[in-house]
Amino acid sequence: MTETELRQELLRYARFLNDNNLTQGNSGNISVRCKGGLLITPTGMPYHQLKEHDLVKLSLSGEVIEGERLPSSEWHFHCAIMNERNDIDAIVHTHSTYCTALACTERGIPAFHYMVAIAGGKDIRCAPYATFGTDALAANALQALKDRKACLLANHGSLALGKTIVKAFQLAEGIEELAKQYCEALKIGDLKILDQKQMDEVLNKFSSYGQQHDS
Repeated sequence: MTETELRQELLRYARFLNDNNLTQGNSGNISVRCKGGLLITPTGMPYHQLKEHDLVKLSLSGEVIEGERLPSSEWHFHCAIMNERNDIDAIVHTHSTYCTALACTERGIPAFHYMVAIAGGKDIRCAPYATFGTDALAANALQALKDRKACLLANHGSLALGKTIVKAFQLAEGIEELAKQYCEALKIGDLKILDQKQMDEVLNKFSSYGQQHDS
């Protein structure tokens, strides 16, 4: 994709955050890797009012390359993840209701359902709490994302990663649905958590399941 196409797609999915109930108000943010760094949504602006020129281009060290707006306050973890993960080109951060509810109890999402494997492993971890917009939060998120494409952030929200914005957004939707199901199952009680062997089989099947590309 050209940078112009990336900007257009980023804007489109930023607007989808509210439309799909993954954020409320101005919360949450999205970034995508581009030549020379990354593009990220600005801080404190309603998504439906954003124009291409409102997006901010950052170096992977967090320096503003292009843009008149201030970048999202969470640029620290966007840059840290992009630096650490060459397999990742897009990040979606949300304050979606059920992921956030679990994160506020410092719960991750265990293997209560085999679809937890969509995040790349046998569970979805919850990163320890740190103040928003800090290097400490970025470090905690990186640890929780080790060998994973999604995590929760304690008392905060969720992160979903992908090779494309579309993939990252779809994963954000997927983990929110899992979080909702897990919250409902907790109400009933007596959860059956899949064991290591069962999840190994799921992950093995997932490696060849569906359309094996990131378009």
